[in-house]
Amino acid sequence: MRFLQQTPAHDLTYNDVFMVPSMSNVASRLDVDLSTADQIGTNIPIVVSNMTAVAGRRMAETVARRGGLVVLPQDIPLDIIETVVRHVKTRHPIFETPITLAPEDTLGEAISLIHKRSHGAVIVVDAENRPLGIFTEHDASGFDRFTQLKNVMNLDMVCFRDNQSVSDIHDALVEQRLSFAPVIDGNGVLVGAITRKGALRSTIYKPALNSSGEFLTSVAVGINGDPAQRARDLVALGVDVLVIDTAHGHQASMIRAIEAVRGAAPGVPIVAGNVVTRDGTRDLINAGADIIKVGVGPGAMCTTRMMTGVGRPQFSAVLESAEVARSMGKHVWADGGVRYPRDVALAVAAGASSVMFGSWLAGTYESAADTLRDTEGRLYKESFGMASNRAVKNRTRTETAFERAKKELFEEGISSSRMYLDSQRPGVEDIIDQIVAGLRSSCTYAGAASLEEFHDRAVVGVQSSAGYDEGRPLGTSW
Repeated sequence: MRFLQQTPAHDLTYNDVFMVPSMSNVASRLDVDLSTADQIGTNIPIVVSNMTAVAGRRMAETVARRGGLVVLPQDIPLDIIETVVRHVKTRHPIFETPITLAPEDTLGEAISLIHKRSHGAVIVVDAENRPLGIFTEHDASGFDRFTQLKNVMNLDMVCFRDNQSVSDIHDALVEQRLSFAPVIDGNGVLVGAITRKGALRSTIYKPALNSSGEFLTSVAVGINGDPAQRARDLVALGVDVLVIDTAHGHQASMIRAIEAVRGAAPGVPIVAGNVVTRDGTRDLINAGADIIKVGVGPGAMCTTRMMTGVGRPQFSAVLESAEVARSMGKHVWADGGVRYPRDVALAVAAGASSVMFGSWLAGTYESAADTLRDTEGRLYKESFGMASNRAVKNRTRTETAFERAKKELFEEGISSSRMYLDSQRPGVEDIIDQIVAGLRSSCTYAGAASLEEFHDRAVVGVQSSAGYDEGRPLGTSW
């Protein structure tokens, strides 16, 4: 990457910069290879942050199917991690996992689960897991919540075989004016579900798989306690990527934790952070980290900068840290501060191999939080920062009341925020589509056929706030 003008003497946020087009020989956006340079197995540069209200098994499965990675939070008990990892690794690479209930289950149960997935449907199955019918919210009209599903489910159901091509399934769904259908094997047993968009996406995205052909999984490890033992336990469960995570990554405790985890898991990629400087990046790599998380304070749920004055504008932090990491044969992830697809493109242009975000995905069907309705009937989810009072309470639940009370005095995050589901993009895949479309176009503007070429060829300029506002679309006339 190079600057269009002279390199500025002050630090820059994503809003402060823009990219200019260059001569391009890339004929199509679909010709751009979005696989990441860090070689962990991701095929799009998207990593979901280890936020309790965001990262769970539904998110992990869905994002991995489209080529990205989800980092599960460090405060989840090991037995739960085992269940989640097993679930994610046994998912189908093409067909989605539907919500299933028995015919004797109630309408109320179905309604409480139906917004856990973006399908908008529940498949009613028998004891052998064979589809019997489909239930949608529309089918609930006129019935009370204790009505059994066998009395309200739609029996006019179309099923597809798992050996049919996705293009044939897509065309059949269009022809029959359906948006969703179960997929069965030769014995009629449910394999998964597919939507029109899902069929289409399976031809555009490549899943993020490990060497065994399973979806990639990642879990965060704290620097306190016994990080080495935690790492050994996670590797034994099949976790592919370990993320050693703390708000202030450039400290002696982090160095010791990286060294301990590297000794306990010598063959597993280690991500560590967060830092925002050359020295921080260099020290964590020398300790044994493969990838450095960059970002202090840019997250939507983070109050660190307002509470402490500590942090750094994210574009400059990524640019400087990536330069050091690349000179040492390593990589960085840009963690936080993205609001639009342009920000993802600019982070990659600055040298990030992937971009992390959480709050942007908090208001989606697949996020870990429960779906709620406000007084006007709008769907939303509650999100909170991982340094907030709420997160501290979760993390210290095994400690004494006195110790917990002391730690709760120090918070640097929002404890409760309503994240409304966007009616246009209510699912995480809808947002991934938006990001990937923008990033592919950015690469073609730069004349780059891969993310590494994009970083090499990107030409970035500095703009005023008026310049940034000029580029914002207007939904109404002026």
